[in-house]
Amino acid sequence: MKKVINELIDHQSLDKASARQVLIDMASGQYNPSQVASFITVYMMRSITVAELEGFRDAMLELCIPVHFEEPVMDVCGTGGDGKNTFNISTLSSFIVAAAGQPVAKHGNYGVSSVSGSSNILEHFGFKFSNDINLLKRSVAEANICFMHAPLFHPALKNVAPIRKELGVKTFFNMLGPMINPAFPSKQLVGVFNLELARQYAYIYQQTQKDFLIVHALDGYDEVSLTGGFKFYSNEGEHQFEPEDLGLSRLMQSDIGGGASVEASAQIFTKILSGEGTQAQNEVVLVNAGLALYAANRSKSLEQCIGEAKEALMSGRAMKTFKKLISLQP
Repeated sequence: MKKVINELIDHQSLDKASARQVLIDMASGQYNPSQVASFITVYMMRSITVAELEGFRDAMLELCIPVHFEEPVMDVCGTGGDGKNTFNISTLSSFIVAAAGQPVAKHGNYGVSSVSGSSNILEHFGFKFSNDINLLKRSVAEANICFMHAPLFHPALKNVAPIRKELGVKTFFNMLGPMINPAFPSKQLVGVFNLELARQYAYIYQQTQKDFLIVHALDGYDEVSLTGGFKFYSNEGEHQFEPEDLGLSRLMQSDIGGGASVEASAQIFTKILSGEGTQAQNEVVLVNAGLALYAANRSKSLEQCIGEAKEALMSGRAMKTFKKLISLQP
């Protein structure tokens, strides 16, 4: 590891095979905490390469506990790490997408740069994390959605988790999160926290068979915030929109802020899912859910998909989907 760290500090980078091997060795406990922290820190000070991302991804997927569903599933998630502390937009979007008819295998974890990540919010409502494959399949069959708490499916994270927690900042593991869903989803909406990473993700995903959209708000959010323009990347290329292009309002950052605690975030979550969110809260959730539905089915227009998302939320089906998932507890 000393040799690798010195090379990285000297502005060299790892090839795909070397990146894969380093992460496998890290997961097996071959390096001490100081070495792991130093390795992680390098990537806070310089950009990660496509080859490194691919190598780290391959190692994590190789080491994960896989879950294979019979039907094509979708994930709706972001890298996190944008420091914006928004409410749980991608988690809410996931329930709307499931209620609109697209099966979802949601991959998530505790928040790093925000008060409440997807795991925090579901745990607050009494959800018990599980890697029981039969339970996950039952959840998708009955609720059209399941939730996979990342640490239960990635034993490789066990040796790294305490160090990430102590550092308390975004690391390259945030960048990897959406790529290492153990359900290997064939459809995905991914939000990323900067344009460089969006382009890298787009390049990597174009080498796969996924139906995908990679989104980034130009003012720094890892989701469509409607506080300004946003870009998305797909197999068809790169597109840029302003909120007004979709007939939506331009929002202020304060319109989509999360709570100061998990409890406060949960109140916002429940209010929106009950159809009682503010216009701003509803619109930002619906545009993200609509983009997810658009990624899953490109035969429809984006406007149609946003309309389907709105119907799923306002009809109460999204709340019903959420309650069904929570009820399917062991």
